Amino acid sequence: MTHSSELPSAPLSSSDTQGLPCVMTFNANDPSGAGGLAADIAAMVSASCHVLPVLTAVLVGDTRRVQHQVAIDEETVEEQARCALEDMTVQAFKVGYAGNPENLGAIARVLSDYDGVPVIAYMPDLSWCEESELEDYLDACAGLLLPHTTVLVGNHSTLCRWLLPDWDEERAPNAREVARAAAQLGPPYTLVTGFNAPDLFLENHLATPETLLASSRYERFEASFSGAGETLSAALCALLGAEGELVDACAEAMTYLDRSLGAGFRPGMGRAVPDRLFWAHESEGQAGLGPEPGQPAADASHDLLTTLSSDATPH
Repeated sequence: MTHSSELPSAPLSSSDTQGLPCVMTFNANDPSGAGGLAADIAAMVSASCHVLPVLTAVLVGDTRRVQHQVAIDEETVEEQARCALEDMTVQAFKVGYAGNPENLGAIARVLSDYDGVPVIAYMPDLSWCEESELEDYLDACAGLLLPHTTVLVGNHSTLCRWLLPDWDEERAPNAREVARAAAQLGPPYTLVTGFNAPDLFLENHLATPETLLASSRYERFEASFSGAGETLSAALCALLGAEGELVDACAEAMTYLDRSLGAGFRPGMGRAVPDRLFWAHESEGQAGLGPEPGQPAADASHDLLTTLSSDATPH
């Protein structure tokens, strides 16, 4: 028997297509698997989405640190995205580390053609960058990316250093104040992570300039993690792509992150990594331990959204 390798002569009609919602992520490749495209793909697949990954840069590093990076040229970044988008309909975008200001411009050109599609922008810790390069990159993010962004995600200290560099009060800015600074550049919503709370707790807050929409509070882990913010922002993007409401999607994404960190592990000599596929090898009540002996793995691969909706973080 022979099989034809030819593609269909015409695209399928919308009535013929079915399956998973598509989400596109622009991000660098992190060879340690802690962050970047590897983190995005695992988290988005966990939320039952088909991922369209666009490579923006190649990082050189491990679980301890990023040593340097090589950016992909802007024409290649834009061409990757447009070729995929001409073939498939996307329900949400995520933008992680773009590599340089030129790539941010290419991404902004793509996003400008898809008004109405949610955009999640994640600002990672870029302290490994040269100071002059970092300043240029942050300026490009503010001027090119944030006007197209629906939800900005980032660690409290990272966002404060970027958006509120002249803050001179003794207390730290709250989530609404960070969201107010972000909204002046475009995003109507900001998800601020890593607030230091009393009694060794950390908090995450989804906020607008006017109100706090959702919060999560969890115990501080002893381990230092790499890739937590990538995991949260990717999950949020995927859940919005599956047509979830923002507040519900945020609560589910924060629960997913908490469980990923709870099942996390240290694959190398550096920081720990979230186990984004915890649901694939755990049975009920055995987070991080895998299925019981003799129990089929398929029984543990339950639908993530069902799990999260019954275990959502209060808000």
